[in-house]
Amino acid sequence: MAHPARRVIGRRLQTGPSHSQEVYPAELHLSEARSIMNFILETLQVLLMSIWYNLESFVHLFVPRKRKNIEGEVVLISGAGSGIGRLMAQEFAALNTVLVKREVGDVSILVNNAGIVTGKKFMDAPDSLIEKTMEVNTMAHFWTYKAFLPAMIANNHGHLVSIASSAGLISCNGLADYCASKFAAIGFAESVGLELLATGKDGVKTTIVCPYFINTGMFDGCQTKWPTMLPILDPNYVAKKIIQAVLTDQVFLLLPKTMYLITALKTLLPVKQGIMLGQYLGAFSLMDHFKGRAIKKQE
Repeated sequence: MAHPARRVIGRRLQTGPSHSQEVYPAELHLSEARSIMNFILETLQVLLMSIWYNLESFVHLFVPRKRKNIEGEVVLISGAGSGIGRLMAQEFAALNTVLVKREVGDVSILVNNAGIVTGKKFMDAPDSLIEKTMEVNTMAHFWTYKAFLPAMIANNHGHLVSIASSAGLISCNGLADYCASKFAAIGFAESVGLELLATGKDGVKTTIVCPYFINTGMFDGCQTKWPTMLPILDPNYVAKKIIQAVLTDQVFLLLPKTMYLITALKTLLPVKQGIMLGQYLGAFSLMDHFKGRAIKKQE
């Protein structure tokens, strides 16, 4: 009679490798082939769609984009008491929209425009002013979205407008807290816009506005080194461009147009060359003579 250990070894020799061990390499090769095929197909799709989108953009250099009708839309603009907020309110009113001053029912166009600036270097800025800058320039956007976005999502209709700043794309000396708040506002608006697209709510549009300094008094005293290239912007011009961006569902609006080039160069250039470009454009001295908006004395 055979020893038990020999019988076990005999069974193993007769059985050989399991069925799953024989199939696994084939399944692995099939999975790899599918992955490669998906990569090729998606890459081709991206290349073809990129060509199409570039052609579309080129055509729109000569053919204006179709403007949507916003008559009857309910518009809420934060900071509408002065500056471009008031000018935007006038422009929206001329388009027969319904302007509201506070949280009244559902809003279909939300413009986060309110903003403040301390104008102090980071180590000189009081903690309370830094906190207020973040609350007004960034956190307020969170809460207005929380309040009005649910209805827009339910209807798959609406428009979110974030009045940010070119200082939210390119930093400036003497604007640390302001730049941080605007970088955050841009990132927040862009991310929520992607969430809406990912969930199929493409009827809710996003427009992010990044202007250079605007002549509203907020940055009084600031000087631009090259006015032809980077002019202090006229408020009426900015308001009209924002309305046009909303009517054409433009996602990013940079003003003046040279900001598109400067922003691209910041990404592409070596760091040292980018710093040199910043010095050339005056980013190190813009705030040297900052005064800000004068506070009206109560009589």
